[in-house]
Amino acid sequence: MLIQGMFLLFEVLVSVFLEKTTRKGSKNSSLPPSQTEKDESATTSGDRKSKGEQDTLDRFSNSRTVVKRRDAKVTDCSICGEDLRNVPCIGHERRTKIDIVFEKVTEHVDAEVKECPSCNSTVKGEFPKDMPGPLQYGNGLKAWLINLIIAQMVAIGRARKMVQTLIGVELSEHTILKYVIQLYVALEGWEGSAKATVLQAKVVHSDETSLRVEKKNYWIHVYSTGDITLKYLHRKRGREAVEDIGILPLYGGVVIHDCLASYFTYGNCEHGLCGSHLLRELTFVVESNGYRWAKNTKKLLKETCKKVSARESKQLSSEEYAALQRRYRGIITRGKNEMPPILERSSGKRGRLAKSDAHNLLERLEKYEVGVLLFAQNPEVPFTNNRAERDLRMAKVKQKVSGCFRSELSALAYCRISSYLQTMAYRGYNPLIAIQLALAGNAPLEKLNLPMEKLR
Repeated sequence: MLIQGMFLLFEVLVSVFLEKTTRKGSKNSSLPPSQTEKDESATTSGDRKSKGEQDTLDRFSNSRTVVKRRDAKVTDCSICGEDLRNVPCIGHERRTKIDIVFEKVTEHVDAEVKECPSCNSTVKGEFPKDMPGPLQYGNGLKAWLINLIIAQMVAIGRARKMVQTLIGVELSEHTILKYVIQLYVALEGWEGSAKATVLQAKVVHSDETSLRVEKKNYWIHVYSTGDITLKYLHRKRGREAVEDIGILPLYGGVVIHDCLASYFTYGNCEHGLCGSHLLRELTFVVESNGYRWAKNTKKLLKETCKKVSARESKQLSSEEYAALQRRYRGIITRGKNEMPPILERSSGKRGRLAKSDAHNLLERLEKYEVGVLLFAQNPEVPFTNNRAERDLRMAKVKQKVSGCFRSELSALAYCRISSYLQTMAYRGYNPLIAIQLALAGNAPLEKLNLPMEKLR
C-alpha cells in the first residue's frame, strides 16, 4: 500500500509538473497575443475590404467632392501642321488628378440692434439656437475631434495640434473634453433604446476585460447582438456588475460567454460556451500531458463545428445530436479513468481541493455539456464568442495608447461613445456623420435611408 501510494503521488506530481512547464500562449489558453511570445513565422494579411463593404462605407460620407472636367482640344496636326478644328473627334484619353483643399468655413451672424421710438427700449435680433455665445465651433469640427480621440485613439495633445494646422486656432484640452462629454450626454437616450433592443434578441454575446481608471482596475462589460454593441464600465467583474448593468437579470434568450461563474447564476436564460476558449484549453492539456480524452474532445468539437457550418439549417438532426451526446459522454467517462485520482484533503485542512488544469477542464466539460454542445442544436447559436472579443479589442488598444483614464467620467464616456460608433459602423455609417447626428439629437437606432443632401 505504501508503494502504491507513492506511485499515485508521483503520477499526480508529474501531471502538475508537465502543466507548469508547458508555456501558455494565445493558441492554448485565454492569454492575449500581446502577453505571449511573438511568432516570427506568422504572416499578417493586408487590409482587405469586399466591394459590398466599400459601397456601404461610401454611402454615408462626410466629405464634399468637387469634380471638374476640361477638354484638351486638338487644333492642328503636330506633325504636318494641318488644320484639325473642323475634323470630328474619334476618341478621348483621360488623365486624372486628385487633391485635397483644406477649407475653414466661418459664419458671422450680425444681429441688428434698434431702439423703439415708442418705449425707448433697446431690441436686438435673435441669434440661431446653435450660436449661444460670442464664439463657438460647429458640429463638423466637434465630430472630427471626437472621432480622432475615441475611434482613432489619437492623444489629445496631438489632436490639438492637428486642429491648429487646419483652422489656425489651438483649442484647449478642457474644450475638447467638453465636446466628448457633450456627446456622452446626448447618447443617453440612444443607449437606453439599444439596451431594450438587446433584451429582445435571441442570442447575446457577453464578455469583459480590464481597464485602468484613476490608477485602479475597472472592468468593461460588453453585450453584442446583431448590429448593436453596448459597453459598460464597472468597478467589479462578477455578479455585482451584472446586476447593476441590468441586462442578464431580465434577459430570456441565449447568452454566449466564457465559463465565468457569475453568468451561470442566472437561470432565466440559456448559456452557450465559447468553443474557441475550450479548444485553446484542450490544446494546452494535449501539449502538457497528451491525454487521449483531450485529443478526442478537441477532434469531436472541430468535426461537429465543420458539419454544422456546412449545412444550410446550421444544426444537427435529433438523431445526430443524440449520437453526438453519446460520443461526448463516452469521451468524458474514459477521461475520468485516464486521469490520475485527486489527492484527498489532509485532516484539519479546509477550502477547495487542489486540482490540475486538466481536472478542472474535464469537470467543466461534464457539468456544462448542454452549453458546450448548444451550437449543434440551436441554429441561432454560433460556435465561438468572437463577436464580443472583437468588440472589446479596441478598448485594449486604447489603454495601450492612453495608459490610464484620468477620471471615471472619461472612461464612462469612452464606453458609451465607442459603443455608438461601433454600432453605427456595423450599419454602414461614416463615423463623422454618426457623431453629427448624435450631437444634433438625432442618433438613429435604425438605419437611415436618407440622401446625402439631407445628411449634410
